Amino acid sequence: MNEHNRHSLLDSSIRLSKETNKTGAQPNHRQSWGYQDEDDATFATTHLQPPKPKPFPFLALPYEIRLHIYELLLSFPKTLDLDPSNPRTLIPNLRLFLVSRQIHAEASRAFYSLNTFRIFPINGRFFHAKYPLLARLPASYKTHITKLELRLGPGWTKPPKGWVIDEREGNRRRLRLADIQNVRLLKVFVECDPAASEVFNGFRHKEGRDFYTGFCVGLLNGLFEHLPSLERVEFDAYPSVPRNSPLLKGLLDEAKAGGKGILWGPERGWDKVVDVDLAGVLMKLGLEL
Repeated sequence: MNEHNRHSLLDSSIRLSKETNKTGAQPNHRQSWGYQDEDDATFATTHLQPPKPKPFPFLALPYEIRLHIYELLLSFPKTLDLDPSNPRTLIPNLRLFLVSRQIHAEASRAFYSLNTFRIFPINGRFFHAKYPLLARLPASYKTHITKLELRLGPGWTKPPKGWVIDEREGNRRRLRLADIQNVRLLKVFVECDPAASEVFNGFRHKEGRDFYTGFCVGLLNGLFEHLPSLERVEFDAYPSVPRNSPLLKGLLDEAKAGGKGILWGPERGWDKVVDVDLAGVLMKLGLEL
């Protein structure tokens, strides 16, 4: 390197050092090599970032497949009721209703037709609620309900004031059962029968041993009157309630008088028990009862 070139290189280094000291910034060596920020952004956008996924065309699926998906998301094994756990266990799934009008129509129809809804609340927080679940639901939803549950036993000493079938127009607490046009099955579950055991002596309602039986039969009769589409009644009970208890017998007689089909629920396995005319069998065997 000759003397002239050495002085030129030195002068360039001095000027570069002075510029750095003035601005406090390092020289942009990438620009020195021909790179530009715009080129970096284009490269990162086109080569480094994955392409955005396209929305799945859910509504393009056949309705039968969409219905199966709704069943997986919106069918619950327990009876639905006013319950403090609903915001955690139920409401998140119902956000599906907010996607679009078509999905709202399809999903709501599936939700209300697949599940069982309790007529009167039994959770302690809502036991004396002025308005049961059915009184809170819009008519457009209730028309899809196909299964209801009447749970008997809670409040047997003094039933809540809201546990009544009174569909008069002026009653603000009425359930508006006329909106439930497609219900086919009523599940009746008996937790206890105060008339079936002496254990309840001293704790029954002041009107006597048969008060609660008459009260429950009256509820069932009111439901039959205002739910003409009802076809079948499924009875079940806890092990402490015998099948021939006064309460169950009264409810069965009312269902038969109303021309309803009788089913037995899974709790007791009564659906697997065959009624046998024991006296008739013994007579055929030449024996006496």
